[in-house]
Amino acid sequence: MNIKIPELCLVALVGPSGSGKSSFAAKHFLPTEVLSSDWCRGLVADDENDQTATKEAFDVLHYIARTRLMGGRLTVVDATNVQMEARKPLVQLARDCHVLPVAIVLNMPEDLCHARNEDRPDRNFGPHVVRRQRQQMRRSLRALKKEGFRHVYILDTPEEVDSAGIERQKLWNNLRHETGPFDIIGDLHGCRDELIDLLGTLGWQAGGTREVPDILHPEGRRAIFLGDLVDRGPDSPGVLRIAMSMVESGAALCIPGNHENKLMRALNGRNVKPTHGLAETLEQMEREPTEFRDEVARFIDGLVSHYVLDHGELVVAHAGLKEAYQGRASGAVRNFALYGETTGETDEYGLPVRYNWAGDYRGKAMVVYGHTPVPEAEWLNRTICIDTGCVFGGKLTALRYPERELVSVPARKEYYEPVKPLHPAGSGGEERPGDLLDIEDVVGKRIIRTRLHGNVTVRAENAAAALEVMSRFAADPHWLVYLPPTMSPTATAGEGPWLEYPREAFRYFRKAGVGQAICEEKHMGSRAVIVLCRDLETARKRFGETGERRGIVHTRTGRAFFPDPATETAVLDRIASAIDGAGLWDRFQTGWMALDAEIMPCCCGCNMPPSGRRGAPAWARRSMR
Repeated sequence: MNIKIPELCLVALVGPSGSGKSSFAAKHFLPTEVLSSDWCRGLVADDENDQTATKEAFDVLHYIARTRLMGGRLTVVDATNVQMEARKPLVQLARDCHVLPVAIVLNMPEDLCHARNEDRPDRNFGPHVVRRQRQQMRRSLRALKKEGFRHVYILDTPEEVDSAGIERQKLWNNLRHETGPFDIIGDLHGCRDELIDLLGTLGWQAGGTREVPDILHPEGRRAIFLGDLVDRGPDSPGVLRIAMSMVESGAALCIPGNHENKLMRALNGRNVKPTHGLAETLEQMEREPTEFRDEVARFIDGLVSHYVLDHGELVVAHAGLKEAYQGRASGAVRNFALYGETTGETDEYGLPVRYNWAGDYRGKAMVVYGHTPVPEAEWLNRTICIDTGCVFGGKLTALRYPERELVSVPARKEYYEPVKPLHPAGSGGEERPGDLLDIEDVVGKRIIRTRLHGNVTVRAENAAAALEVMSRFAADPHWLVYLPPTMSPTATAGEGPWLEYPREAFRYFRKAGVGQAICEEKHMGSRAVIVLCRDLETARKRFGETGERRGIVHTRTGRAFFPDPATETAVLDRIASAIDGAGLWDRFQTGWMALDAEIMPCCCGCNMPPSGRRGAPAWARRSMR
C-alpha cells in the first residue's frame, strides 16, 4: 500500500501493544519525527514501563508535538491510541496547529501481537491486555474520520505492513521553489480595461481576443492575482477570461477572494444573496456560454487559499495571513485568507470593524494582500495591502517582486459607489494604530541578519541599556527613519609617538581595493540628521505627527539636536526654504527627505552665541573642543 500523507501533518499510529508501531515508525520516519509514549515515560520517570507516569508522559508528548507542529515539522505519535479519549487530544492539537491529522492503523492479529510481547522481557502482561486493546481499536475503526482524521490507512496483515510505503506530498500552498520575478496585482472587481492598462505598463504583451486572450511577458515574469476578480465592475467575465487563460498557460498564479467564493456558490445553485455587486456579475455571466460558466465554477473551486513562495520569503493571500497560518491547511486558515479577521463590532457605515493583524505582524515572510481598499499602498511590518479601490474610482496597483516597486494605473471612472469612502491605511475604526511598538521587538537576546557582516548578536543586557537610553532621551520613534553609522577608527600605529597616523588608514583602503581617497578638512560642527516634510499633511500621514511640526533635527544617537523647539523650527524653516528654491521636492518626486548633515555653530541664523562664549548650548561647546 502506498500511504500518502501531507508533508506537514500529525500522524497518529494506532494499534495494540506488539502490533509493530515502533518498528514501522523507525522504518519510515526520522528518529526526531517520532514521539513515543514509552520514551516520554522514561523521560519523566526513568522507566518506560511505569504506567503511573502515563499522565505526565503524555503531557510531555503533547507539549513536544505542539512545539514541532508550530515550527512546521511533521510529527508522528507512537502510542497505542486505541481509545477515542486518547485520540481526541491529538485531533484537537492538529486543529490548533492548523495541520491535518492522519491515522495509520496496524490491525494485526491478536496472537501475533501476544507472541511479540512474549519475546520482550519488559512486556510481562497477559494476553487479556492485547485482547482488550484490539477490541477498543476495532470498535472505533469506522469512526476515525468522524473523529476528525482527514486520512485513514488500515494495514490488516504483516505483509501489508512490510510492503507499505510512505509518500510525502507537498501542500497545495507550498510553492517555495517559485522565486519569481512576480507582478502581484490587487483587487480587480471586473475592471478589465484597467487590467489591460496595468499589464501594458508592466511590460506584458496582450494579444488574442476578449474570448481567447493571449498574454505573456517577454522577460518571463509571472503575474499573481490576489482575488476579488469579480463583482461591481463592468466586465467580470472578461477579467476571468484573462486570469484563467494566464493561469492555464503558466503565466500567472491566482488565489481566491471572498467574492469568488460567493460567485462559485451561486454558480453551483446555492442560495446566496446577490449583494455587493454579485447581481451585476450574474447578469454579465448570463450573457456568456453555459460552458464558460461551468469552467469558471471549476476554476474557482480549484484555487488555493494562499501561496508561500520564494523559499518562504513571500506570502500572498487575499485578506492577508498571520504567521501562524502561513503554509498551513485548515478551515480557519482559509477563512482568514478570504475574509481577514474582525473585532466583532460594526462601524458607522454598518460594516464590520477589521482587526489590524498587520500591526501585530512580526513574521519573516513578506505578506502581500488586498481585500480592504486603501488610497495608497504602504508598508507596515513587512506587509502591504495593494487594493487601491480601482472599482471605486481609485487606481489599480501591482507590486513588482522582488524589486518591491509599486506600479499603478488610474481607474477610468467610478464604476461602483462605495458604502464607505476610501480611508487611510491603518484607520477605519480600529481601536489602536497599527504602528505601536511591541516591547518583544527590543528586549532579550536578539540575532540580527545583515547583508555585509552576517549575524550580529545583541545581548540582552545591551538591549536593555539601549532601551533605557532611547525611552528616556530619544525623539519620537516615528521620525527616527535613519541613524547614521559611526566612523571606524584606523588601526593603532605600530611605531612613533602618536596613536594614529594617516598611513594606517591608507593601507586599509589599499587592501580593501579602494583606488582613490578624498581627504576633507574636519569642520567644527556636529553630526545631525534632518528629516523634513514638504507640508504638514505629509508629516501626519507618513510620520504620524499629531502636532504642527514638519520635521525634526536629531543627533546620530536619536536625541533631539536642539534643546529649544523654537531653534529647531527656525532651522527647519530655513532648510525648507532652500529646498523649495532648489526645486528638490519636484525633482525627486517626494513629499519628505532625510539629510545626513553636519551643523556648524553660528551658521544657521539661530542667534547662537559665538564660539566658546559663556551661554553656548552644550552641543556647541562639545563640538568646539
